[in-house]
Amino acid sequence: MLKKLLFTFVLIVMMNGCNESKQQTQTEDRTSKEVYAVNYPLYYFTQRMTPKSVQVIFPVPHDVDPAFWQPNTEEILGFAQADLIILNGADYAKWRSTASLPESKLVNTSKAFEKELIHIESADHTHGPGGEHSHAGTAFTTWLDMQQAIKQAEAIKNALILMEPEEKEHIEQLYLQLKHELEELDKGFRNAVSDFQRPIVASHPVYQYFARAYGLNLKSLLWEPEMKIDKKAQAEINALLAVHPAKVMIWEGKPTTENLEYIRSLGLKNIVIEPCMNQPEHGDFITQMQENLKILKKAY
Repeated sequence: MLKKLLFTFVLIVMMNGCNESKQQTQTEDRTSKEVYAVNYPLYYFTQRMTPKSVQVIFPVPHDVDPAFWQPNTEEILGFAQADLIILNGADYAKWRSTASLPESKLVNTSKAFEKELIHIESADHTHGPGGEHSHAGTAFTTWLDMQQAIKQAEAIKNALILMEPEEKEHIEQLYLQLKHELEELDKGFRNAVSDFQRPIVASHPVYQYFARAYGLNLKSLLWEPEMKIDKKAQAEINALLAVHPAKVMIWEGKPTTENLEYIRSLGLKNIVIEPCMNQPEHGDFITQMQENLKILKKAY
């Protein structure tokens, strides 16, 4: 038994040594610096501000919600080898709780407003390849408040300047351009909903910061665009509408034809406001938010 334990210990040490050696070799072989981001908005902000000599990587598949993505060992190793790791904060990317990443490389982009984060209670539910998960804890779609998005972009800008100080002026210029575009979106959303006091229903609890920033009277269900609205779901929305008589239903993705028709039968208008958690099918973060703004203007 003692020999077996000794053999196992030696094997673990050898494997760890091989992994460390492999990581060091791969890092040394790179010809450019790498920055990893945990979601699409942060990837987009980072890409907008990085010099061409820096590679920005967002490894999450297009059909997966990055908040609940589970990276494999090789993907975690990619993060660990990066020169910078751009985090969202707000308890985002659940895999982070079990992965050891170099603290010196981590950039928590929501740290500047962490006292303003929204804490929620919610039941578990299932959707997509990620399986069952819970929205309980901290609301994490921080970037839907454009002022918070600007602060997140600023945190990235500061980290990039520390990494590439010789590019400071260029990075600052790129940041100011991005900031201007986000400020224009912020003004647009504020103007579009300035007189919105009427109730709105959201299919999913991902619009908390959006609702707070732009004064929406919004309550959320735990629905998915592709789900079947069964008797239980019908009872849920009828109970909600009894105390929150909405005329607009916001979906986070395009619903099925059956779901669109059912919501219309209740006297509600269907609109899709894309949270942009992952890369959109067309365009980018800014163009998608501009499209959201157009849709919101036509909501009432």
